[in-house]
Amino acid sequence: MDPLLLVVIVIALALFFDFTNGFHDTANAMATPVATGAIKPKTAVALAAALNLVGAFLSTEVAKTVSKGIINEGEGPGSVAITPSIILAGLMGAVIWNLITWLKGLPSSSSHALFGGLIGAAIVGAGFGAVNYGTLVDKVLLPALAAPLIAGFAAFLATKLAYWITKRPSGTASPRRGGFRVGQIFSSSLVALAHGTNDAQKTMGIITLVLISAGHQSAGSGPELWVVAACAVAIALGTYTGGWRIMRTMGKGLTDVKPAQGFAAEVSTASAILASSHLGFALSTTQVASGSVIGSGLGRKGAGVRWRTAGRIATGWLFTLPAAAIVGAIAAGLTHLGLVGMIVLIVAGLGSILGIFIYSQKDAVGHHNAMSDVDASGAAVHIPTKKERRSVARKARNAAQRAEMEAKRARRAANEAAKHAKDLAAAELRETRRKLDEEAAARRRAVKAEGTAESPEAAAAQVETESVTEPASAPAEHKEN
Repeated sequence: MDPLLLVVIVIALALFFDFTNGFHDTANAMATPVATGAIKPKTAVALAAALNLVGAFLSTEVAKTVSKGIINEGEGPGSVAITPSIILAGLMGAVIWNLITWLKGLPSSSSHALFGGLIGAAIVGAGFGAVNYGTLVDKVLLPALAAPLIAGFAAFLATKLAYWITKRPSGTASPRRGGFRVGQIFSSSLVALAHGTNDAQKTMGIITLVLISAGHQSAGSGPELWVVAACAVAIALGTYTGGWRIMRTMGKGLTDVKPAQGFAAEVSTASAILASSHLGFALSTTQVASGSVIGSGLGRKGAGVRWRTAGRIATGWLFTLPAAAIVGAIAAGLTHLGLVGMIVLIVAGLGSILGIFIYSQKDAVGHHNAMSDVDASGAAVHIPTKKERRSVARKARNAAQRAEMEAKRARRAANEAAKHAKDLAAAELRETRRKLDEEAAARRRAVKAEGTAESPEAAAAQVETESVTEPASAPAEHKEN
C-alpha cells in the first residue's frame, strides 16, 4: 500500500476515534446538570461541544505523553521503530471497543481503549521493546487507580460541606440549595473544558506519532497546529451528537442526583482532570466522573451502595485496556500478511463499525428518552426519597407495635403457665401428704396390733374399734400433721 495513502487512512481513523471519544464522554460533563434540570439536553451538548473545542487548544502535555512517552518512536539507543500500519491496527482495536461499550451504555474509558489497542498492536508488530512501560505505569496505570478514588473522596467531602452549609430544619424547604442548580451550569462547563484539555490531546498524540513514524515530522516534536485544530473539531462534533446511551447511565443509573451533589461532583471532576492535564497524565475522564458521581451520592444522607451497577462499571474499566489490546494485537497480526492483510483489516474494521451502528438503531436512545427507563439499569448509589423514608418509618412503627403486642401475649401466656404449674405443684403436695398420712396410720395400727397379740380377743376388739373410729379421727390427724 502506498505509504502516503496509509498515513491518510490512519489520520482519518484517528479523527473518527476522536469523534467517538466525544460522544462517548459527553456524559462526563453534562449528565448531572441534565438530570437535575439545570440545563436542557440539547443546550447541554452544544455547550459541551463548544468548550471541548476551546479546551483542545489550551495544552499539549498529554499529546506529548502519547506521542513520545508510551510508544518508542524509533530514534535513539534502544528505541524501536513503529510503523503507520501498527498504529492503524491499534486504532482499530480502540474504535471497535469504544463502539461496543457505547452500544451497551457502559461508561468505559476511551483513553484506555486507545492505549490498550496501541500497546497490543505495538507488541505484536514491533516486539515488547516498543512499549515504554515506565511511562505506562507512571502516566496511565497509577492515575487510573488514584484519580477516581481522589475525585470520589473530594466529591464526598464537598457534598457533605454543601449540605451542611445549607442545612434546614426537618420538613422545611431550603431556598439556598436552588443556587446549586445555577452553579451546575458553570461547574459542568468547567468539566467540558477540562475534557478538551485531556482527551482531545490523545488523538493529537496518535496523529503526531504516525507522522513521525512515516518521516513527515521529526521525532520528539509536538503536534502541529493543523493537528490540534482537526482533533478539536472532531471531538467537538462527537460531543454534539450527545452520547445519550452513556448519559442515561451516568445521569440516573449511578445515583439520583440533586443540584448540591451534582455541583460537588462536577467541581471535583474538573479539578482532577485539569491537574492531570497540567502534569501530562493521560487520565480517563470517564473514570474520574464516575468516581465523583458515586462519591457525591454517598455524601448525601441515607445513601446506600448498589453493587450491581458499580460492579458493571468497574468491570468495564478493568477489561477495557486488555480487551482493546487483544483486538489491536489481532489487527496487527493481519498487517503482517502484507497488502491482503491490510485490506482485510480495513474491510473488517469498517464492517464492524457499520454493523454496530445498524444494530444500535434497533434501540435508539436520544435526548427525548435518555433519562427514561433508568430504574431498569439499577444504581450504584441509592438514596431513598422522602416517600420511601416515610414508608420505612411507618413500617418500622407498625413492626414495633406488632412486637409489643406479641410481647404482651407472651407475658400473659407465661403468667398462665406459671399459675398452672403452681396449681399442679400444690395438688401433688396434697396427694403426697395424704399418702404419708395413710402410711403413718397403718404403722400405728400395726404397732397396736403387736402389743395385744397375747389376747387375741382383745386385739380383735381393738382392731374392730379402731376400724370404726378411724374415719372420724383421720381428719384431725391430717390437720395436726
